[in-house]
Amino acid sequence: MKKSIGIEAKRPEKECNDPKCPWHGRLSLRGRVFIGKVVSDKAAKTVVVRWEYHWYLPKYEAYEKRYTSVSAYNPTCINAKKGDIVKIAECRPLSKTKSFCVIEILNGEKK
Repeated sequence: MKKSIGIEAKRPEKECNDPKCPWHGRLSLRGRVFIGKVVSDKAAKTVVVRWEYHWYLPKYEAYEKRYTSVSAYNPTCINAKKGDIVKIAECRPLSKTKSFCVIEILNGEKK
């Protein structure tokens, strides 16, 4: 069965039977989509994704670098590792801190 998640992303090659997987389970996605780098993969089925942005400071008429970090659900069929560039999408709250799910690995850096 080919399931569409409603967001343009490449389908993972591996199959899983995880109910919280957007590709093979019943998790629906809605809201915002971000691209960031995985900075931690120590927790089970969870990754911390960080992306940087520039913030304007009118007093100094200059920009500073800031970043945002969020916890995201990491399905077993995707299995993102530290250093990977991933696409995450918003979903319903899966736990106290997780409201995003990894939907695609864009670039895997081997370290």
